[in-house]
Amino acid sequence: NQLCLALRTGIYSGLKQANNDPNVKAIIIICDGKTFMAGADIREFPLGLHAKFPTITDIINYNESCNKPVISAIHGTALGGGFEVALACHYRIGT
Repeated sequence: NQLCLALRTGIYSGLKQANNDPNVKAIIIICDGKTFMAGADIREFPLGLHAKFPTITDIINYNESCNKPVISAIHGTALGGGFEVALACHYRIGT
């Protein structure tokens, strides 16, 4: 669950779609696998992909501006940028 470009794009797109859907009342970010999101994918640094839109900061800023409550369902660990995304949510639930 490293925050690679594909994952960041999916999260940003999902947040935007859910925030613009009048039938959605709240947004929950949950991850598959043994942990919540980890930090940046260091394999992307030499390619410059870590700086391509959407960055972790773009996700955090959009998350904080959502007009619907955003909840992070944290399981296992939330490291680096994943921890930052969780903190940007309006609510956090840990297991």
